[in-house]
Amino acid sequence: MVNRLPPLTALRAFDSAARHMSFAKAADELSVTPAALSFQIKSLEEHLQAPLFRRLNRAVELTEAGATLAPGVAEGFQALVSAWRATQRLQDTQTLTVTAGPAFTAKWLAPRLYEFAQAHPEIELRFSAALRIMDFARDAVDVAIRFGQDNQDDFYCLPLAEEWLAPVMTPALAAQFPDPQSLTKAPLIFDDSINFIKPACGWDRWFDAVGIDCNPTHGPRFSQADHAVDAALAGVGVALGRRALVVKDVDEGRLVMPYGVALSTGAGFRFLCPKGSETRPQVKAFQDWMVREIHKTGHVTDGLKIVPVKAHPA
Repeated sequence: MVNRLPPLTALRAFDSAARHMSFAKAADELSVTPAALSFQIKSLEEHLQAPLFRRLNRAVELTEAGATLAPGVAEGFQALVSAWRATQRLQDTQTLTVTAGPAFTAKWLAPRLYEFAQAHPEIELRFSAALRIMDFARDAVDVAIRFGQDNQDDFYCLPLAEEWLAPVMTPALAAQFPDPQSLTKAPLIFDDSINFIKPACGWDRWFDAVGIDCNPTHGPRFSQADHAVDAALAGVGVALGRRALVVKDVDEGRLVMPYGVALSTGAGFRFLCPKGSETRPQVKAFQDWMVREIHKTGHVTDGLKIVPVKAHPA
């Protein structure tokens, strides 16, 4: 049996035909004639000394050998494509693709992008608002901003500001509910996007932190944190606002935090990129800008008592 690999062009022809289950469609994808594609696959079968396709009247199907070969060939070509795109991005110092969750994109990034664009007109920013697990190479992403409690040792990881939760409301609502005890009668907004945090840090834990026995369950519930904040901005009720998502509204007076007590979540946002990429000019510029922007609103925590969440007995 011959151990050397067959020609790459023959493997590429096989990969396309196996995906389409059609020699004609594969030939069209590769911009070759059906006869040329058939010749490439025939040469691959001769190299293997076994058929890869059963040629039917108007279709083809994989033989056992073809079905065994197809997944590995597809994975190999995907790895080549990913490696090539990643290498191409290394040569590009003017484009930066960032992925972040929809809430962080809407409440933190979007209101500040003008400042970054003004400071770095040479960088073209592209955003993908998503929470799915991403692959930097496959998804052609340079930087990811992710929220959670887990360490990200496989990547360059810069923890951003400490993340806390505090009741936020409009100034008009704050006048109606001047102290924590009165808050037990206020319309409360629930942000279910933080339910994954352990230990849990909902309204009952905040009331615990201020010494009030209250376990509220009634009120509008939102699966997206920015929607909960938007409801608070509209005067619908009081939300437990996450630092990154409310700090600008608090700093500019649209929301207030009248009680001076926040819960430390044990979670936070992290700036992630492949190790070594943090020194690329556009990545470094974006990271430095984010850190400066976070420092601008650091005074919002002045006088704020940040209390660790107490785990309830099982």
